[in-house]
Amino acid sequence: MRLYRDPDNPGRLAFDEGFYRRIAAETGRRRQVLDHVVPIRSGYAWPLRAGQVARLVAVEGPQVCDLNLWNLENPRERFWAARSRQIQGAHVTALDRLWSCLPYLRPMVTFTNDTISTEPTAAGGRCHDLLGTRCDPYLYKLLDDRDFDVTCHNNLTRAIAPFHLTELDVHDVLNVFQVTGLDPVHEIYFMEPSPARKGDFLEFFAEIDLLCAISTCPSGDLSQWGWGEDGSDPLAACRPIGVEVYELDGELLEGWRIPESPRVKSVYSD
Repeated sequence: MRLYRDPDNPGRLAFDEGFYRRIAAETGRRRQVLDHVVPIRSGYAWPLRAGQVARLVAVEGPQVCDLNLWNLENPRERFWAARSRQIQGAHVTALDRLWSCLPYLRPMVTFTNDTISTEPTAAGGRCHDLLGTRCDPYLYKLLDDRDFDVTCHNNLTRAIAPFHLTELDVHDVLNVFQVTGLDPVHEIYFMEPSPARKGDFLEFFAEIDLLCAISTCPSGDLSQWGWGEDGSDPLAACRPIGVEVYELDGELLEGWRIPESPRVKSVYSD
């Protein structure tokens, strides 16, 4: 349930949607400050300042990427997939938000633009997934005793190392350009090939100073199921992802403020 979109009961989760629509529409009032292409099967991390916009681009065609977020100055505050899923829904699009963990609980980013259709697939899948998480080497080791380091967890860990973070800081992700759902009978998680086309993008506005990191998933666009006993490898389905960052015209930001965390009594008191 998207509580803040309920016109009869917007509650305290309501916000000025027009502000973010203007950011999406008035692209002539921004200046690009970063244009980076992340190669296949690799990770990349970058600072994103409050009031800036980042865009993740399918530069050559469909490709899934895993996104992690932290407060740039305080990495204990990080994106919380479970609470974001409860507030926004299992999949996100424009005007949805990603929220930070306790005790902070505030929006870290607001999505301003999304070129992917929000219509469900025939099986009920939708894009930009908060249901699943990153692939990791520990699961491969658990399942078949295989040492395998071509995973998003590895990519994200290596990407954030220059910022003095470790794999203990890598957490559940937003799977960008990934279509997923739950089987309505057994509630089993399923994935479908990415629908992204060359030039498609997901764009978000930074509500606080952030460290962002992505992994270009080693399984590519999920159109091929590899890594099996026969040694098949979906390398041909892997493509790079573009990262663009924009500074906005100061007038566009008038009236916006960095969100504050809820103030509560100490959880340790009676």
